[in-house]
Formats: sequence, C-alpha cells, structure tokens
Amino acid sequence: MSAKKLLLLAGDYVEDYEIMVPYQALSMLGFTVDAVCPGKKAGEHVLTAIHDFEGAQTYSEKPGHRFALTADFEGVDAADYAGLVIPGGRAPEYLRLDQRVIDLVRAFAGRPVAAVCHGAQVLAAARVIEGRTVSAYPACRPEVELAGGIYADIAVDDAVTDGWLVTAPAWPAHPRWLAQFIAVLGVQVAI
Repeated sequence: MSAKKLLLLAGDYVEDYEIMVPYQALSMLGFTVDAVCPGKKAGEHVLTAIHDFEGAQTYSEKPGHRFALTADFEGVDAADYAGLVIPGGRAPEYLRLDQRVIDLVRAFAGRPVAAVCHGAQVLAAARVIEGRTVSAYPACRPEVELAGGIYADIAVDDAVTDGWLVTAPAWPAHPRWLAQFIAVLGVQVAI
C-alpha cells in the first residue's frame, strides 16, 4: 500500500464541488489521487452537477463540468491505496448498484474513508456503517439508519469522524471534512 495514493470514486452527475475540491486539495498535499468510474478509463470524463442551497425545500441542480478520470476502474486494487474518497451528487444512487463498487468499498472498511453528502448511500449499500456515527445529506438519513448507522444531524458546514470514517452533509463542510480526513490519514499540515 502506498501512503501517498488515494482512490476517489466517480460517476456521471457526481456533485461538482465534492469531486473537484477534494481532488485538488488532496493532490496539493502530495497525494496521488486516482479518480475512477466503473465502465470508464483514464482520460475519459464524467459529467458533474452543481448543487446549491437557494431556499427551496431541497437543493437545486445545474450542469457542472467535465471531470477527467485519472485511472481505470477495472485495474483498481484497494491494497494499493491509503484511503478512499466518496463524493456525493447523483452518482452514488447508481454506483451502489454495482457489486464491484460494493466489494471495493468493503475492502476499505477499517481504513481511512471520507464520504460526503449522498456518498453515504454507497456506504449503506456496502453495509460498512453498522454502529458508526455517519453524517450525510439529510435525505440519506433513512438509508444510514436502515444500514445500522447512527445518523449525525450536524450543521451543513460540519463533519464527523468515527474511527476510520469521516463524513459530512454537503460541500460547505469541505474545510472540516478534509481536515478531519487528512488527520485520519496521519497527515499534519504546518502553516
């Protein structure tokens, strides 16, 4: 396992900030971040969606960017990575239906995992959150609880760490979510 390599799960209509910001921030810290998507290869793209909180009963959605994948999903071996990042958006709703994704997520149980927003849907489907405190977008609360997780109803800009697992409700939590994740990875940043 390389302490410098992280795996990032992607899929079409992943939330734009929730894939772009962690990818860039973790890369800036010196990690090699392999962004993968089932059925796609390095150099191909996933489409992103921008979700915003504009006073409606749920978030709004607008077209985002084309995010370039950096590795092939087919060749991924969890043993090669120090941790896993699962962004939200709509991608988790169908990624969780792919048994290869579920097996991959299960292989990371007990090792550093960061999931934000709807990323908890993948964790719930993989059945790796039983007894763990997990934050997610509020609409995912039933799935977290049905999978045996303890839903953390926290502010949209907060995050929670439970052992190896770092979760947050949405992209406004990036500063706390990423800070907690790098702490679980054993990284210290001096300024």
